[in-house]
Amino acid sequence: MSERTDWAALLRAGLGQLGLRPAEFWSLTPAELMLMLGRDGAARPMGRAALMALSANWPDAENGHG
Repeated sequence: MSERTDWAALLRAGLGQLGLRPAEFWSLTPAELMLMLGRDGAARPMGRAALMALSANWPDAENGHG
């Protein structure tokens, strides 16, 4: 993972936005903090409309070669 963690922004969010105490902030896992901030990063499952658009743009080959 080559991304750098922006600790200043996380501290501002945790202490300022969420009102956590420093000890509370540092006891959280990154996943817990992101969840509390509403940024859990979980990809939403593909809905039917997206699946239909995808299959329209990339149809299965009728000749079986693709």
